[in-house]
Amino acid sequence: AGLVPVAAARAGQLPPRAAMKRRAGEREKELKKKKLLEELGENRLPYMTPEDADFHQLWKTKYSKLIFRKSDTVPEELHQMVQEGFLTLRKHDCFFQDLVRIKGKDFLTPVSRILIGNPGCTYKYLNTRLFTVPWPTEGYDIKYCSPQIQDACKALIRLNDYLHIEAVKALEGQNFFETKEIKDTTVIDREQNFTTSLTEKGSVSKDQSSCCVPEDDYMSLRNRTSYNVTLLNYMDPLQMLYLKQEPYFGMGNMAVSWHHDENLVERSTVAVYSYSCEGSAMEESDEPKPKGRDPAVWHVGLKVAWDIETPGLAIPLHQGDFYLMLDDLNMTHQHCVLAGFSPRFSSTHRVADCSRGTLEYIFGRCELALQNLQTDSDSMALSLKSLEAAVVKQVEEIHNEVEFEWLRQFWFQGKRYLKCTDWWLKPMVKLEEFWKKMEIMSSLVLSEVGKKEQVKEKRKEAINCFLLVLTERQRLRKEWTAR
Repeated sequence: AGLVPVAAARAGQLPPRAAMKRRAGEREKELKKKKLLEELGENRLPYMTPEDADFHQLWKTKYSKLIFRKSDTVPEELHQMVQEGFLTLRKHDCFFQDLVRIKGKDFLTPVSRILIGNPGCTYKYLNTRLFTVPWPTEGYDIKYCSPQIQDACKALIRLNDYLHIEAVKALEGQNFFETKEIKDTTVIDREQNFTTSLTEKGSVSKDQSSCCVPEDDYMSLRNRTSYNVTLLNYMDPLQMLYLKQEPYFGMGNMAVSWHHDENLVERSTVAVYSYSCEGSAMEESDEPKPKGRDPAVWHVGLKVAWDIETPGLAIPLHQGDFYLMLDDLNMTHQHCVLAGFSPRFSSTHRVADCSRGTLEYIFGRCELALQNLQTDSDSMALSLKSLEAAVVKQVEEIHNEVEFEWLRQFWFQGKRYLKCTDWWLKPMVKLEEFWKKMEIMSSLVLSEVGKKEQVKEKRKEAINCFLLVLTERQRLRKEWTAR
């Protein structure tokens, strides 16, 4: 949405299989988008807001896994803590535009962000890895740059705990209502306030719903709502020179284009708390108002992915409202954020897929690689235990992972985290020490395959697998230098 282009890197070699698969996925999305826009031509798809008579029925039938809560359902003390936290982080310049990579080109995001969450966790989107500013966690020594930043992080872990409980209730409530609906098809009164109906729907107590939720499913519900990070967003639309127009429905200015959230645990819930700074000075716009939605008010837009039959939804977001995207909604539907006139913060809580994105994981990989390095007890000379092709390949792939997924990703944009905490500096020093040892291991492979006494076939196999990984390393170093 109005991404600002930056000089793109020029890659000299073919990308690895994973990158080729990703690019194929991007091409497929572009083709789908192109086909959809061609089918539409000059027309626009219909969409509904709470003002429309059929809004509730559409929500109930096509968007039932979206749960909405008005601000008055949230404890006032929590509102105050969180909103003060947002303003503190903004005051300390802790929100940053990310340089992301799309289709081989680099762009600056129009929205400024910061990732807060479990110590050692990361979150990767659009080929950019963000590193958490850790929230206060028992057993971890976290030094913040100021007591105010520490308070802001405390407020966000409080919000995280609250949204986790609300998401569990909502999933239980949905299971209860889906079962009940089979017995007696209840229809939400269309005249009833749309937020009230969905608030009630999502607040069924555990006692009522437990009969419909087996114990293993209950654990699954908890796991899919145990948020480990929150990606905070900030944008002042009046400071933006250009905002992209919503292309399918004519909904107006977009802060964030249509997308699925990525890098999440499958079928996990996403929770979004919204704080638009209403009451601040807002300029009146002379632009024609899009049919249906007030352009001064922020909205979340939803649509069924790649579907031109189902009308979309545009739901207003006022100060302190929050919504939950349950179960597989993030996979089956796409969402966008429609800009209002006032500045807005949001806290988007996620169960990030950290299977390859934690310090514990990457340190484990380093230890695995370094098992192939040995030191002579007398001369202290370093040598490799094995020159088997599979072992060499595994070590060199870990070498690339440490360099390009961690060290370069961190130092690329990492110094900005020092405005909040220096927590990541020690782990990065440790990772760099591991990387230096792996550089030595690469030199040792070259040295070993150059020796005449090596068996020809074994030597050839080692060279072939080593050369592939080394070529990829060279390509990525050129790309990162250009970035």
